[in-house]
Amino acid sequence: MLNYYYSDSIKSFLQKSLQTIIGEISVNGRLGHINTELFAWEFQINLLKEILVEHDGQLFFEFSIPRMGKRIDCLLIIKNIVFVLEFKVGEKMYLNNNLDQVWDYALDLKNFHKPSHQRLLVPILVATQAKSAHLEIITTSHQDNLINPIKTNAKDLGQTINLVLDFFSGNDVIDCYDYVNGSYSPTPTIIEAAISLYNNHNVENITRSDADAKNLSITTGYISETIEFAKNNNKKIICFVTGVPGAGKTLVGLKVAAEHLDKEKGNTSVFLSGNKPLVDILQEALTRDRVFQEKLNGNKLTKKQARESVKTFIQIIHHYRDEYLRDPKAPYDHVAIFDEAQRAWTKEQTVKFMQQKKGIANFQFSEPEFLISCLDRHQDWAVVICLVGGGQEINTGEAGISEWLNAVKNKFPNWETHISPNLFDSEYAAQPAIASLSETNQIVFNPELHLSVSMRSYRAEHLSKLIKQILDIDANAKQTLRELQDKYPVILTRDLNKAKDWLREKARGSERYGLVVSSQAYRLKPLAIDVKTQINHVNWFLDGKDDIRSSYFLEDVATEFQVQGLELDWACVIWDGDFRFLNGEWKSHSFVGSKWQNIHKELRKKYLLNAYRVLLTRARQGMIIVIPEGNTEDYTRLPEFYDSTFEYLKSIGIEII
Repeated sequence: MLNYYYSDSIKSFLQKSLQTIIGEISVNGRLGHINTELFAWEFQINLLKEILVEHDGQLFFEFSIPRMGKRIDCLLIIKNIVFVLEFKVGEKMYLNNNLDQVWDYALDLKNFHKPSHQRLLVPILVATQAKSAHLEIITTSHQDNLINPIKTNAKDLGQTINLVLDFFSGNDVIDCYDYVNGSYSPTPTIIEAAISLYNNHNVENITRSDADAKNLSITTGYISETIEFAKNNNKKIICFVTGVPGAGKTLVGLKVAAEHLDKEKGNTSVFLSGNKPLVDILQEALTRDRVFQEKLNGNKLTKKQARESVKTFIQIIHHYRDEYLRDPKAPYDHVAIFDEAQRAWTKEQTVKFMQQKKGIANFQFSEPEFLISCLDRHQDWAVVICLVGGGQEINTGEAGISEWLNAVKNKFPNWETHISPNLFDSEYAAQPAIASLSETNQIVFNPELHLSVSMRSYRAEHLSKLIKQILDIDANAKQTLRELQDKYPVILTRDLNKAKDWLREKARGSERYGLVVSSQAYRLKPLAIDVKTQINHVNWFLDGKDDIRSSYFLEDVATEFQVQGLELDWACVIWDGDFRFLNGEWKSHSFVGSKWQNIHKELRKKYLLNAYRVLLTRARQGMIIVIPEGNTEDYTRLPEFYDSTFEYLKSIGIEII
């Protein structure tokens, strides 16, 4: 149930005094403590009293939007319409960021509040001192009963509401009690979840609570019990958590880390990731939010100060490794959570790095061996949690999960191993290592260590299934697409400009969209896409529509390395000739010098296939795929490099524009 600071029927609201209403708001919230805020509410209440005289319905002041950590100024329900009102008292301009704000509120309700799914939502920005604006009632191709935000000033608000009611007149009347008490089941982005966890140590108020999503709490509960068991019995345990793309593996890791931020309990944990863009973006987002929250409370905190505390919560795995290369003591943390554990380095890659970059000639560990050895320094207990993504190894030297299993077998026979049974699946390539480990070590198989439902896309829990079927050339992809298409649009085009227009039309409010490509897509230069040009991933993911470095400008592209573990609302995947569908199978190519060359090594083929798996599972709400036309006069971009891939995706039933 969503809460609010004040609720009343319009009839009762009109009969109450200004002081009584302000008093009720103050009792339930924090209003009245700030003079400007108090003045704003007095203005809004007096205005609404003036314009609602002829209406019946219900209004709610400070209606909560938990996922965003914000509140709607006024939610007004009249007949069959929900008005979302955002007041900017004293404002003389209709600012774009204010329009996005009221749109975001309405979008959150439309997407995550069950009674709002079928209801007509009308967001209105009230810039009280602005000039009169032409009333435009615009519906979109989404066809979800959410219209574009309406701009109005204080003088015209009453007329605006009346015109909207006339335009959408109907006999249906919303039951206000059922509406406000309806279920709210949001799916936050990993950035939103990290901020909530860091601030509150929980995400219960901003995440889904339906039956499918229970798996998250079950998995984190099992891990917490395992940590307590290890601590109480002086055990050393390693856990392997699997999950479909977007299922919330990183969220599980962050939740466990957040729950053990209290150092007094003696079981402090640290979240570690080798995914530098992910860590950079999360650290920056947490830092910005910490500074903002302190500013709201009247405190001054520098970004440098905020960042230092954030680093105790989430770290780059290589910094952690280097610290314990230097320091032979046991880590302070008894629990280490390794995100995307399948990306840890092989022994060959690690030894090469240590010799060339660190000047250590006698280093003889794989990365998993060394990381486990750090926790093994504890004399009493330790827990290692490996979060494993299937089919997501995308870097040279990434070992896959078998390296961890072999490390336990060969170097740490005293460690107990807890494994998700799904680790047997072919995409993890771990069956031989599991069989070998089971001969010498105790293994506990538990299905609670697998996350089976994608949380990334609240519209498309079967997206990861579809992408797997497409990449596996599975005929069932057609049926999966049919089940998906109404909730999650997947579009195909050969025109990049059409794709950009589609993104801009589909995205509403501050929904983030961007262009993503394979890091091997070297022949997209004629489309003004150069993968060799490095982007600032922090700016690309976190900055707004007024920053040319952000994803919104559709100028800079992100590759699988920058987007793995993160997500967009809407994505455009631009497909190059590096990965082609030909004669019923996928062909992998690399661009060397001035021409494409076939890739023969199976490992490199797997990296490229996984790169496209990552790119095709980044969008929460929908995506468009661009397959270029090619050019008969350019031997590096011949149409046959692209046509067969286009025809394959078309044959699955993907809509073409």
